[in-house]
Amino acid sequence: MTALKRIAATAIAGCLSAVIIASGVNAAEIAIVSSPNVQPALDAIIPLFERASGHRIAITYKSTPVWTQQIDAGPPMDLAIAYTDTLDRLVSTGKVPTGLRRDILRSGIGGAVRAGAPKPDISSVEALKNTLLSAKSIALSKGPTGVYLATVVERLGIAEQLKAKTILTDSGIGAVGAAVAKGDAEIGIHGIYELAPVAGLDLVGPIPAELQKMMVYSAVVPANAKEPEAAKALMKFLSSEIALPLLGKQGLEPQ
Repeated sequence: MTALKRIAATAIAGCLSAVIIASGVNAAEIAIVSSPNVQPALDAIIPLFERASGHRIAITYKSTPVWTQQIDAGPPMDLAIAYTDTLDRLVSTGKVPTGLRRDILRSGIGGAVRAGAPKPDISSVEALKNTLLSAKSIALSKGPTGVYLATVVERLGIAEQLKAKTILTDSGIGAVGAAVAKGDAEIGIHGIYELAPVAGLDLVGPIPAELQKMMVYSAVVPANAKEPEAAKALMKFLSSEIALPLLGKQGLEPQ
């Protein structure tokens, strides 16, 4: 093993030990309900957390309507993860008993093209406008990101020009990316974290800062959680040095 590899291995071992010590609890099973939109990132990170902490994760990915039903009928959970607006709505209506709440993950909006296709310029407001006008077809989502992008298009003054060539996909994860990968759309504009996991795409980059909106996901440890300390340890782990590169590959970063 080279000196560099030994240093890296020592650093990782130190981080893992810190997480174990920081958790301060015995091994537990943590019950999580999460939005499927962040599943690729969580699926990559959770096994590392389990090895580091000794805890086990029982996670269920549910869309908001199904999730709401599960909250009503299911057993208490230790952690809930969802798009910030969605989670706050569930907390405000009493669906999730108020406990510790924290913003944990975020991702910006960006563009993607089919793998191997030329990458257009979307780095400035004018460049994005020109790219959208020259594109033969554009994929957007019917979900919150697409709704926001509709306001961006209005601000750019090109809503009418784009109507005929805009493809509105379902709001499910990967839908915009899939439309581009299959060749149904020349370019897709969507949350980078939802484009990154889709095979057959090349990411173009983020839209300009003046038009950017961060997609934030939050977590709540409900007041009736059975394993609150273990759930808090997982929340902390998501911003650890171990998790950062895995989040980056999925177009996410800690909030």
